[in-house]
This record gives sequence, C-alpha cells and structure tokens, in this order.
Amino acid sequence: MRSIDINCDYGEGFGVYTIGALDAEVELLKHVTSVNIACGFHAGDPATMRRAVRQALAHGVATGAHPSFQDLAGFGRRRMSITPDEARDIVTYQIGALAAFVKSEGGKLSHVKPHGALYNLAAQDENMARAIALAVREIDDELILYALAGSLAARAGEASGLRVAHEAFADRMYEADGSLTARSEAHAVITDAEQAAHQGVRIATRGEVVTSSQTTLKMYADTLCIHGDTAHAAHIARRVRESLEAVGIEVMAIAGVV
Repeated sequence: MRSIDINCDYGEGFGVYTIGALDAEVELLKHVTSVNIACGFHAGDPATMRRAVRQALAHGVATGAHPSFQDLAGFGRRRMSITPDEARDIVTYQIGALAAFVKSEGGKLSHVKPHGALYNLAAQDENMARAIALAVREIDDELILYALAGSLAARAGEASGLRVAHEAFADRMYEADGSLTARSEAHAVITDAEQAAHQGVRIATRGEVVTSSQTTLKMYADTLCIHGDTAHAAHIARRVRESLEAVGIEVMAIAGVV
C-alpha cells in the first residue's frame, strides 16, 4: 500500500502571541503525522517550545525541528544574506534547543525541516543546502531531512548520507519550474480545504501537480505539508487526510516506515 506522511508547522507563537487559538492548533495534531516545531528564531520561545513538544508527544506525532533565519519580525519569510558557515551554525543552534526539550519530555527528535526563506534558499543554493545538511548530520545522522521535492536541498541531504523526505505542499501553488509561488501573489496559498485535498491526492496518487500557469509538473512526495498558520488549518488537514485514506493511501509518519 502506498503511504504518505502529513506534516505541519507547529508552535509558531511567541510569548503572549499565538497563531490562531491554541485549541485550534492542538486540533491539527489529530490529523497530521509529523510536526515541525519552531525553534525560537522566527517563532517559539522556551515555554512555547516545551508546550508544543509535550502536545506532539501526547498525540503520538513525530516531532521535528523547524529552524529559520533569525527573523522574528518577518516570521522567517525574509531572505537574509548569511554565509554557509553562518547557516550551519544557526541550524545547529536551533536543532540543539528543540532536541533538548524533546529529550526532557521523554521523546526523540525525528526530523528537521528548515522554515520559510531559509527553506526556499536551500532549495536553490547548493552551498546553503550542503551547509544545512552538514549541520543535521553532525547532530544526528539518523535525523530525516525534509526538503522541497527534487530540489538542491534534497540532493544535498542524500549526498551527505541523510534520509530525505521529499516534500510537497497541499496548500501552496507551484510554478512551472517546481518552485513555490511567491507569497506576494494572491493565489499563492490554497485556503480552500477541498482544493487542498484534491491537490494532495493528485500528488500522492499520480505524482503530479497543476502549476499556476496550468501546466502539469511531475512531483514525487514522501510527505505533504499543511501550513499551521493558514486559516482553518485543522479543517484543511482533516480533509486532506480523509481524501487520501478514501483512495487507499495510508497516512503515517516517515519515521515509522521501514
């Protein structure tokens, strides 16, 4: 049976600020199989990180680190000019912080998925991709690296000996070159649950996605992402999962796949 993981970004509040209602965020954990927890640079503080880890472990969800550029004001979605060595250091720092909370709560860190602008840069820049893969491998070569399907980040992870989860997005539009549509475009984020579910099923069953220019792009994915900061994210995740299971796709965490 074909299986696929559903992941979401999680714990992206900071101090008194939250992304949506806390109970709505927890609802996500009923429908996803992996979470990527903010590590303090684009969101997350010590209390938020511990709470997010505790909730994920309580729901039996695979727990990963979600490192970012140091950009609280821009939610990590602004590209910053840093060297590969600096990228390696900030990724190491953030994984270490999240891993400590996971360990203290009795869990084991499963994976690493860069966030926002750092994720997109690694998909396009070979040196940055290598630096991030190196940081992950140096901490724990059993960690799974989540990377944009078919990107330089995915290739760098595989070349470094890491297990790579090729990632596609149920709730984002694509360009013909395989990149994500810029968030500055009005149609970049898919907020309609049925549209997201249709796209997720098409990726999982047919290995393809329809781009913003209405071309068809080949796309194999091990994991589908639902953005936790999207309006009604839990409803979108539920419909994506229901639709996958309805066509015989088993939804499970990658760490549980032999």
